[in-house]
This record gives sequence, structure tokens and C-alpha cells, in this order.
Amino acid sequence: EPNVLAGTLIAHTDAVWGLAYSGVKNHLLSCSADGTIRLWNPPEKMPCICTYNGEKGCDPAHMVASFNTGSTVIYDLETSQSVVMFSSQVESGVQSNNHINKVVSHPTLPVTITAHEDRHIKFFDNKTGKMIHSMVAHLDAVTSLAVDPNGIYLMSGSHDCSIRLWNLDSKTCVQEITAHRKKLDESIYDVAFHPSKAYIASAGADALAKVFV
Repeated sequence: EPNVLAGTLIAHTDAVWGLAYSGVKNHLLSCSADGTIRLWNPPEKMPCICTYNGEKGCDPAHMVASFNTGSTVIYDLETSQSVVMFSSQVESGVQSNNHINKVVSHPTLPVTITAHEDRHIKFFDNKTGKMIHSMVAHLDAVTSLAVDPNGIYLMSGSHDCSIRLWNLDSKTCVQEITAHRKKLDESIYDVAFHPSKAYIASAGADALAKVFV
């Protein structure tokens, strides 16, 4: 609707897969199938501030991105340089096993968490780049992750149709919800915590969005 649309950001040459917004400087990050991440200041006449790619977080001055090569990198948004590249996550010669579907930062600790096509969730130390924990978390690909605003719980979604809630301290599953039906071998696409209330939400291939109390 023209009266709702405030503007359109055009630069990516392929599908846009994810967005992250920072309220500190009102900047927006986008990642795309064209292999780039772009940093935007939407109100500007030239809104695209910088473009990041595979060759070139917790802190508002940093961002974390994963690439289809299986690598995960923290970038300094001020200098556009890579700060930390996490230890290689290649565990077999099969490319799909390296594929990362989601990457999130812990809100208070220097920890990055990645969701993998091979059913794993992995935890990395932002300072050393080393993996600190790896676990088989679902019966199918882990598609989505979210950390609650207090940094106590991790929520994961999977093509096995389940949402799982994890205690971040013990890395144990404390709750499981069967949330969506499968469609063409896919199920849950995204999960989210409400920023202040005890609600969680999920979106699925069955064209449903669900909110749980």
C-alpha cells in the first residue's frame, strides 16, 4: 500500500534472506543470496553505507555473518574489516553438512550460536574464534534460532516440525513443541521471542504463523 510503504532499498541482485536492525544508530543489515551483506542507513539519499562479502554481534559496533562456505565472521562496522573468523566448521566433504541456516549473538556474553543443516547447533567464543560446544539438537535440519532478551534460553526450530527450548547454561532441552506440519519436506522457517512478554512465535512452510504463551 503506497500510504504504508516508507521506502524501498535497492542494491541486492538476488533474494534477501535476512534482516537485522540496530536501534543504536538506526542502521539496518541485510544478507542476500548474491553473497553479500549490506549495511544501510535508510533515511539517507544514498542509503547503502557498506557492502561485505566472504573475502573481506554482541556489540553494536560489530556484526556477525555466516556464509555458504561454512565460515562465520565477525565484522567491525566502523572499519568494515573482519575481526574474528571462527574455526573451520568443515566436518566432511559434503557441502550441505557445512551449511549454516541461522546465526545469532548472545545479548550479553561474547558468544555466537549457529544452526546447521546437519542437525547441529554450535557455540563459538567471539574473542578466540574457537568452538566451545556442539550438539545434535534436532532430528532434521536446524533452520532457525532465537535467544531470549535475558540470555537465559535458546529457542530452535527445525524441519522435524519441532520447536525446542534450551537452557543456555546447561545446554539441555527443557521444552519441546510440535508446531507445524511438513510441506515439501520443510517445516519451521523462523522462531522469535517477544522482547518483553512471555510469548514465543514460529513461522512454517504450512503458511501459518503461531504464537505460544
